Order: sequence, then C-alpha cells, then structure tokens
Amino acid sequence: MRAVDRNLGSCPVCHQLVRFPKQRRAQENYALCPRCGSEVTLRKPASLQNTLALVIASIIFYVPANLLPMMHVHTFAGTQSDTIMSGVLYFLETGSYLIGFVIFVASIFVPILKMLILLYLVYSVHRGQTTRQKERRRLYLLTEVIGRWSMVDVYVVSIMIALVHFGGLSEIRAGMGALFFLLVVIFTMLAAMAFDPRLIWDTPKEHHA
Repeated sequence: MRAVDRNLGSCPVCHQLVRFPKQRRAQENYALCPRCGSEVTLRKPASLQNTLALVIASIIFYVPANLLPMMHVHTFAGTQSDTIMSGVLYFLETGSYLIGFVIFVASIFVPILKMLILLYLVYSVHRGQTTRQKERRRLYLLTEVIGRWSMVDVYVVSIMIALVHFGGLSEIRAGMGALFFLLVVIFTMLAAMAFDPRLIWDTPKEHHA
C-alpha cells in the first residue's frame, strides 16, 4: 500500500512523516509539518504543467546553444569562433578522440536524452499509463544522475579562459552559445525537480483529481 493511500506525506525539509486529515485531503493538497512547520504536499502542485513548460523552454534554448559560438579565441593571427559541434570535430580531427567523445556525450547527447526522458515521463503520466512503473522510475533517477555531466562544456570554457588569461598569449571569451547552453542545463535541472516521480504510481483517476 502506498503512503498516499494512508494519507501520509513526507516533509521535504526534515523528512518527518505527516498524516493528512481525511477531510483536509478532499479540499487541500498540503499540511504543515509538526516538527519544522514546512509545507508538506501529497503531490507537487501542477507538476506535469511545470515540467512540460520547463522542458519546452530548454528545447528552445538548446537551438541557439548549438548554433551560436561557445567561445571566441583571439590571437595575433586573428579570431576563431567555435560552436559545440565544431569543437567536437576539431578534437576528432586532431586525434583527441576521447576529449571529442566526452564533449559530444556531455554537451549534445546527454541534454537531448534528458529532455526526451522528461517528455516521455510527462506523457506517460498524463495518459494514465499503469505499466512499467519501475522502469519509468529508473528513467527519472537517470535524469538526476546524468544531469551533473551537462556542465562539461561550460567548465571547459571557464578553465580555458582562466588559463589563457593567466598565460597572456591570447584571449578567449565565452560566446552567446555558452550562455544559452547554461540556460539549457538550468532549465532541465528545474524540470527534473518539478516532476513528481510519485505520479508514476498513481492511477489515471488520481492524475486528474
């Protein structure tokens, strides 16, 4: 039996188990934690709507993140601008296959995979799918695990800027692509946080309650 069937919720701050009065559950979806006073909800309010909106925003930001330059390199020979894909191709052409592979996976494959997983989870819950709950739960956990690797490109650009400025031989500036990519990472993280994995175990009637 699920905790929600027993009118029980967990405080997000101190993890105190809170019992919801039956008469309140029919009217409201929250209670106050008796230990720390934080608001406890049986399910996150508007979880599917918020998750979908954040994923759509991340998809919109993902387009300029890949089309605009991630960084501009200024040397005595001129200026060179590189996007994520041109950087990957550069490392592959120079024989740095491992670096090119890592950047491709972290900056192109991982964000797309995370957005597709979240879209699938929102769709499956909205449609009232009652099968493969454990698999869908693992998919949600996967988005949390791989999310931390999405910042690799931003870290690389930041380190290169610091090192090059320290050397004083040339100048590297972050491009607009880095800003949009950072927004992609932030919005996908917020989307994963907005999704309530407990909805996976609910019945179709509870989804629309």
